[in-house]
Amino acid sequence: MNSMARRMFELVEPIGVIPYSADEPNEAMFALGFTDYWDTYFAGRAAPLGTTTAEVVDALFYNFAPGEVARHIPKVWRTTTPEAAIAARQAGCVKALRRILGDHVDSSPFARAAELLTKAATSAPSEGRPMYAALRALPIPGEVVARLFHAASLLREHRGDGHTAALMSEGVGRTEAHVLLALDMNMPAEEFGRIHHLPAAQLAAVIDGMRDRGLIGDDGWLTEQGRAVKQRVEALTDDLAAKPYESLDQDELDELMAALEPLAALLLPAQDF
Repeated sequence: MNSMARRMFELVEPIGVIPYSADEPNEAMFALGFTDYWDTYFAGRAAPLGTTTAEVVDALFYNFAPGEVARHIPKVWRTTTPEAAIAARQAGCVKALRRILGDHVDSSPFARAAELLTKAATSAPSEGRPMYAALRALPIPGEVVARLFHAASLLREHRGDGHTAALMSEGVGRTEAHVLLALDMNMPAEEFGRIHHLPAAQLAAVIDGMRDRGLIGDDGWLTEQGRAVKQRVEALTDDLAAKPYESLDQDELDELMAALEPLAALLLPAQDF
């Protein structure tokens, strides 16, 4: 496992999940006319792809159950445009970051973090990284908080593209990925937030399939083989996520980590999933 990539994930992820962990981004999206949270999720995250089809978004997002994406795409584009969704999401995230981070956003370490994170986030090859490529095609914001959020979003989608590749390399399907994560967290899959709403028979069929492959035991928990698969997925995800940070020398990387640590310390307790 690439320890540097894992540490950067721990520091960058609290910024990248702001669209889902704070109220302001949702409020900004609701102001466009949405009334359903999942409409705002799909409009906000899929906006860099333009008004593409549900089939394409479903393929790229990978881990939503069959039919879930089609309930929102392309319907959301009857409410707003991709351009308006991008702007609203960014404005809401900037507002949330300013509230949570307070005076930090006006400090020189914050500005330096935005500069270095943007350098890393825009340095990786985009081949085989469709979500990263779509987001990278957008202009880099000039305002410092927006720039930090944009860089974190780029790195999150870059890592997500790699995570999908890692899951596929182990033959882990879209719903299976959530089951694997839930059981690795010692949580029954039926209680896990991203899949607990699925029909019981549908989820049971997924679990049965994983049991047949030796990933889940008769007791309903991960087998040694199942845990090994999860560990390999995480290790490959970290390895594939390391490329952006190779653009930074060791001093820059150390400086970036030091600047991000106090931000993560404030953002983590503020998360409200």
